Amino acid sequence: MSEKLQVAVIMGSESDRETMNPCLDQLGKLGIKAELKVSSAHRMPEQTRDYIRAAEERGAKVFIAGAGMSAALPGFVASATILPVIGVPIPSGMPDGMDALLSIVQMPPGIPVATVAVGKAGAKNAAILAAEILAIEDAAIGAALRELRDSWKK
Repeated sequence: MSEKLQVAVIMGSESDRETMNPCLDQLGKLGIKAELKVSSAHRMPEQTRDYIRAAEERGAKVFIAGAGMSAALPGFVASATILPVIGVPIPSGMPDGMDALLSIVQMPPGIPVATVAVGKAGAKNAAILAAEILAIEDAAIGAALRELRDSWKK
């Protein structure tokens, strides 16, 4: 596992932890150095922007942002970095998290956010997508991904 931060996982509220835990678990299983930060785009925008910059300086190559309701956090993160951002819609507002999904997937041109499924499945897929991005330059992560996919065939 790398000693340098590779993936910064941000969620807007402590109440999002249960949904985002599969993301952190999957990153750990793949040997990816990640950390979790609770930071709100609405309640603490300056601190969130400062965290994004600090994470970049510490080596983060991918950001994963989980958000419910208006789901502004993934777009906010994408506006503050040129690195890939993966948005995880968290079911907390409209039925089945559709409000969060639509908020994250409908970003304006020039500020893309890769968007995964709503909820825990999306959180796990966000980790796998982050690993695929990192695997472009990290053979060990690529090998871990191949091993994971091979395990699904058994």
